[in-house]
Amino acid sequence: MIDIGLKNIKKSYGAFEILSDVTFDIKTNEKTGLIGRNGTGKTTIFKIISGREEINGGILSIRKNMRISCLDQIPVYPAYYTVDDVLNSAFDELFSIKKEMTGLEKEMAVTEDADITALLEKYGKLQAGFENKGGYEIESKKGRICTGLKINEDFLNRDFSVLSGGEKTIVNLAKILLENPEVLLLDEPSNHLDMNSIEWLEGYLAEYKGSVVIISHDRYFLDRTVSKIIELEDGASDVFHGNYSYYKVEKERRLLAEFEAYKDQQRKVNAMKEAAKRYRIWARGDHDKFFKKAKELEKRIEKIEMLDRPKLERKQIGLGFSGQNRSGNNVIVCENLSKSFDNVRLFENIELNVFYKEKLAVIGRNGCGKSTLLKMIMKEISPDSGHIELGSSVKVSYLDQNISFDDPEMTVLETYRDFCKVYEGEARNALSNFLFYKDEVFKKVNELSGGEKTRLKLALLMQTDTNLLILDEPTNHLDIDSKEMLEEALNSFKGTILFVSHDRYFINQISNRIAELKENEMKSYEGDYDYYKECVSKQAVKIIEPVKEKKLKPVVKKEVTNKFSIDKIESDLGEIEAEISMTYKIIESDPDNYEKVSEHFQRIKELESKREGVYSLLEKI
Repeated sequence: MIDIGLKNIKKSYGAFEILSDVTFDIKTNEKTGLIGRNGTGKTTIFKIISGREEINGGILSIRKNMRISCLDQIPVYPAYYTVDDVLNSAFDELFSIKKEMTGLEKEMAVTEDADITALLEKYGKLQAGFENKGGYEIESKKGRICTGLKINEDFLNRDFSVLSGGEKTIVNLAKILLENPEVLLLDEPSNHLDMNSIEWLEGYLAEYKGSVVIISHDRYFLDRTVSKIIELEDGASDVFHGNYSYYKVEKERRLLAEFEAYKDQQRKVNAMKEAAKRYRIWARGDHDKFFKKAKELEKRIEKIEMLDRPKLERKQIGLGFSGQNRSGNNVIVCENLSKSFDNVRLFENIELNVFYKEKLAVIGRNGCGKSTLLKMIMKEISPDSGHIELGSSVKVSYLDQNISFDDPEMTVLETYRDFCKVYEGEARNALSNFLFYKDEVFKKVNELSGGEKTRLKLALLMQTDTNLLILDEPTNHLDIDSKEMLEEALNSFKGTILFVSHDRYFINQISNRIAELKENEMKSYEGDYDYYKECVSKQAVKIIEPVKEKKLKPVVKKEVTNKFSIDKIESDLGEIEAEISMTYKIIESDPDNYEKVSEHFQRIKELESKREGVYSLLEKI
């Protein structure tokens, strides 16, 4: 069944046409990735589907009564709303039903038996709707999603209005997941999440009973969540039935096939042109039949729909390092490093040695001290204790996560010329290698997007004499094409690379060693991210013992007799409530053990169902 269909969609802003021929459909329960370079219209597609933008042509069809939730915007809430209020707003319809049920309960309590039939019928319908919409699972759903997205009790009580943009995005993601719509439109859902939360979200979406469309530059995330890729390019769409890795292979195959078809057509057309030319020459000897053949061939050539030449080669970021003289074998030596901020200990007595030609990725949850470690190596921050030493002949270039320039009022061209001391023509040629073309070089630095700032900083960084690159989240704000260009360039670098990243696909492409900061300690793994995950999986120790199920007497659906005493029912309720409370505490003690968390939430769901059954017995006494 098709939930959403787009056919030949066109969309323009003034004279600028952003979508010219977009055609695809979203089937029920399908997980789809929407990709394309920045500015190709991905977010515009979301706005069209969610009814916030009108189309200029084509057909948009949406199945009747579809509930669609979209992550690409942060709603405005009353100033007094806490995070918990925002999350609870996902259940407004259920709370309204519950309020109406409570009103009927009070009304039935004072109504004569003869007049209660109609009220009971209405109450039954409301209760059935409340149950079908998940009304008895509100707390368990909130608990599961808050645990997965690291939303704790203190965070729930904070005012939504004072949160950062990233924090608001996480809260809005949680609210949208709680709404449980038929269609989820998620624009960069993994932004602002640490690796553990991203992996939790991957598992959640895999089980989601509904259609999901994801805009993301996180290729690893796309590989693990979607089964179809829609690519937007040059105003049109192309569909690939597989994940991102499949898309990469299939895209290359299609391009090569298109190029072969283009070459074959060119050969045939050229042969026809040559034949027509020869016929005209032969027709000079007063042979009309050759002249007619020439005219026939020329008409056939005019009717041929000529294929465009496929673009097999994409632009490359020209990372030309000005010097790569090798360093000594010991590039960075860190001994017994400790660091705290405001009595919060980031790490204690950690050791880290980085050797020549290593490409070492530092990973860990948000706030564990990864960026702080890089700043300590760059001597921007001092350790509380310990020692850091760079090896002989080490020349460092550093890309900070928060990119800044000496004079943000200067243009891209002025910034490059001021740094490199070159003529304008040479500067413009170099900047074109970093995808700054024509008038783009005259944009002021403070007007650049995050991705453009990263590209400009790389352009400057690569003109320095360096054999050690220290990079803090280098793929932030980059689209997929730019990431892949950067990966190609870094893999050609002959020196040493130390980098922090949450981009697992990027880590797999670059790293040959992983250093994980966890629980104030650092542990090393000789391999890429997939190897690290394999090692962690093998080392996993069962910390949480499964909750021992109490054998509660099954609740039977029949009239309560005198043998079911109120004391017995209340005793059963007490046992159920105690086990629910205990299970939540176990989940909170180890929220990263996703397999066990899933088991415990399933147990909570069973217990809540039993609890509602017992409540129904109590109400009949």
